[in-house]
Amino acid sequence: MQIILAQQDRRALRYFCVRFLRSLFRQDPRRNVVDPVGDVTRFIQTYNDLYGQDHPVFYQGSYSQALNDAKSELRFLLVYLHGDNHQDTPDFCRNTLGNNDVIDFINSSMLFWSCNTNSPEGYRVSRALRENTYPFLALIVLRQNKMTVVARIEGPIEPVELTRRLERLMSENETSLVAARADREERSFNQTLRAQQDEAYLESLKADQEKARKRQEEQEEVRQIEQQKEEEELERLRLIQEKEDRKEVLKTEIPAEPDSTDPDTVKIVLKLPHGARVERRFLKSQSLKDLYHFAFCHEDCPDDFHIVTNFPRRTLPCEPKDGEPEPPTFAEAGLGKNEMLFVQDNEA
Repeated sequence: MQIILAQQDRRALRYFCVRFLRSLFRQDPRRNVVDPVGDVTRFIQTYNDLYGQDHPVFYQGSYSQALNDAKSELRFLLVYLHGDNHQDTPDFCRNTLGNNDVIDFINSSMLFWSCNTNSPEGYRVSRALRENTYPFLALIVLRQNKMTVVARIEGPIEPVELTRRLERLMSENETSLVAARADREERSFNQTLRAQQDEAYLESLKADQEKARKRQEEQEEVRQIEQQKEEEELERLRLIQEKEDRKEVLKTEIPAEPDSTDPDTVKIVLKLPHGARVERRFLKSQSLKDLYHFAFCHEDCPDDFHIVTNFPRRTLPCEPKDGEPEPPTFAEAGLGKNEMLFVQDNEA
């Protein structure tokens, strides 16, 4: 009999040990934060159903979002962790959080975030803040660029006392927000100043670039004008040289001046545009082109000209042209033994 009882005791002990070990390693479902915003939203709905809507405005977002907004807005954040089963919770919700003075003070002075500690999001924040009892409030503010818990209010508290304590805590910690605001304003000012300087620099750079572009265009225009002048001058010199070369060739092609005793000679006196006179003898059988070439080769003769008789006044067809018959001879043109002819400048 004693042996049977000993075996039963051992089995019972083994059973309780197994249950205890399982409880140690069993995963708490509240550890899995899947929908933090949903946890907050469901808490607010349940709170309104139980205690009504007379309460400070709950922040509708996750704890992390509340921290970020309080940090960016440089505001205090008041956190309320709601314990469903605590005996002081209903009275605190109805009489303290439902007090008009408390509501007005919190709404005008800080952000207010809350969640049920039985939800994953509330449980996560509970583990971070490590509250000892309920109701639990934590005042958080930016200090040294980090959101820091500066006060904990635990247990029941009357509305007047809560407002008084929050006012004192805010007064004690306002300097950190003032410093943060000043630092942020300085950074904002420096950023604005830097942006203005950058803008001014870019405007100046743009103006300099525009000046440089215009200067380059002007220089290029001057260069092109000078190049055009140079090309025109080279072309002018080329034409002059070409004319001089042509004159040298034509001089060799003009037949020699016949003797004055030759009965077939024609004495021509050419009067040039500037009044100079030139005399030359030709044979009646020579083409008038020789007269034209003779005049063309004279240094005082214009480059573009025609030759006319005095009376009756007529233009002699003496200029040779490509593709046309050779000019007539002196005899064919009806010129006598002595003739006064006039050189007319076509560009005059």
